Amino acid sequence: MTDAQISAGERGATRIADRVVAKVAAQAAREALRQVPAGEGPSAGRLPAERPVRRTAVTVRERTARVRLGLELGYPSDLGAQCGAVRRRVIARLGELVGMDVPDVALDIERLTSAQLRGERSGRVQ
Repeated sequence: MTDAQISAGERGATRIADRVVAKVAAQAAREALRQVPAGEGPSAGRLPAERPVRRTAVTVRERTARVRLGLELGYPSDLGAQCGAVRRRVIARLGELVGMDVPDVALDIERLTSAQLRGERSGRVQ
């Protein structure tokens, strides 16, 4: 019997490791944050985050992935627009690149960074 005669379901299975799904999700989040308009912009004190994706966790069950990302965002900016863009991009890229449905993308904003506080040690908004 040749490969052409064996149905796709009988040839085997492909499993994508959770860490691979997590890396794709983190990259998609970084891409989204680069593309979102800055809102008030640098003159208003917004400083681009050095590490916009600080933490990534995924749970994969068959062809479905649930994603949780910890983000660092510039402030002041439109946080809602940035979060919406990240969710849309993560869902789209995981569907395109690994063929997974993503019903849930949870975002934790762990840190806000501001150029107005640049003189302080961390530049964090507290």
